Amino acid sequence: MVNLPIEYSDKPVTPFGGMSLLKRMLDKTQIYEQLNKLALPVAGSNRGYLPSDIVRSFWLGIWTGASRYIHCDWVRYDTVLQDIFGLKQMPSQSTYSRFFNKFNQAKNTEVFPALQQWFMEQLEINTITVDFDSTVITRYGEQEGSAVGYNPNKKGRNSHHPLMAFISQTRMVANAWLRPGNAAASSNCVAFMQETFDCCLQGKKVGLVRGDSGFYTEEILDYLEQKRLNYVVAVRMYPNIKSEVLCRSAWITLSKGIELSEMTFSHSQGKPRRYIIVKKRVEDRPNCTGKLLFEDMPGYRFSCYVTNLDLPLDQVWNIYNSRADCENRIKELKQDFGLENFCMQNFWATEASFRFIMVAYNLISLFRHFALNEHNKATHQTLKSYCFALGAWTATHANRKVLKISLPLKKRQWMDGLFAKIDLLDGKFSYSNA
Repeated sequence: MVNLPIEYSDKPVTPFGGMSLLKRMLDKTQIYEQLNKLALPVAGSNRGYLPSDIVRSFWLGIWTGASRYIHCDWVRYDTVLQDIFGLKQMPSQSTYSRFFNKFNQAKNTEVFPALQQWFMEQLEINTITVDFDSTVITRYGEQEGSAVGYNPNKKGRNSHHPLMAFISQTRMVANAWLRPGNAAASSNCVAFMQETFDCCLQGKKVGLVRGDSGFYTEEILDYLEQKRLNYVVAVRMYPNIKSEVLCRSAWITLSKGIELSEMTFSHSQGKPRRYIIVKKRVEDRPNCTGKLLFEDMPGYRFSCYVTNLDLPLDQVWNIYNSRADCENRIKELKQDFGLENFCMQNFWATEASFRFIMVAYNLISLFRHFALNEHNKATHQTLKSYCFALGAWTATHANRKVLKISLPLKKRQWMDGLFAKIDLLDGKFSYSNA
């Protein structure tokens, strides 16, 4: 086999010519103008970068595959990509470090709810469903806030334990907080919900709230009822609830291996509420989820939900089951947006990058929905291969710089259609199927 001879060229070329699609979409949102209005930390030098340019460069690094701050240095040498996004120069790793280390708790509370509120105001959507969830991010050091706590995959390892709120209809993050790894599942949940509803989603009509068992506390349920919000929350199987479930004799068969029941139950000094119980026979449903609760009833898994909805049992269960998409969002954030790896020694610096990553994710979700609506469930990794990873270079014609994208003739009409679709957007993004 004969090897091709090797030659080198200093001609600037980018492997991400398709990112020009995303750049035009971002122009429609006017998010950079909004960044300039926020009280972001400023450089101490007159020669320093604008804060909005640092954030834009950080996002650009994430969108092109960076999962650590050092990886963001890759795109510093891609002058064509910088031309596409109108950047004269991009920051180094040390610039990101200095910038994020200027964030503290007060600055995070000032900047990010306001940014999320502005972003959500751009979305024209009817009644929304908000899903609350938490996850575990393993840390391999002694960073602030990293501590030994619940960590199902790396037991005994330090971790952070963030809270997240998702909008089901738009597949976006409404709000996110970083928490220490040893925080209890329900720690700060009410305060997190208050910020989510009263600031981030201000003016939006919330039709339903769903939460995992970490949100099953009397305080949280009381708060949701005071807000007059409909909810379905997974129940922790405490001993008193187990005994009540064991006493159930009236079961409705939904399908082979699945039975449903309901009960009214209250904890000590708690309010009576409606509970939906799902019993699954493992022999018939070997992949079913739930808890193996009773030695007296081997071979069955149980799930339980508390709700204030007045709907049939199977509808309540189906409504909660669609919440499983949260896990896909968290998985994508970890795999494609570097959620687990952008970490600094300072806790609030880590949270600042963590919350900027959420905005980067929302912008990609917006692009998926309005530019690629036939592929609006594709992961970001697929999206990069599908339309971002296109070789391109710049050329000058008639004193005008032009981006040349390398694309087979049969795909050029498709690409032109995407550009045309983005050009027709008017800056208000209507989710008609919400």
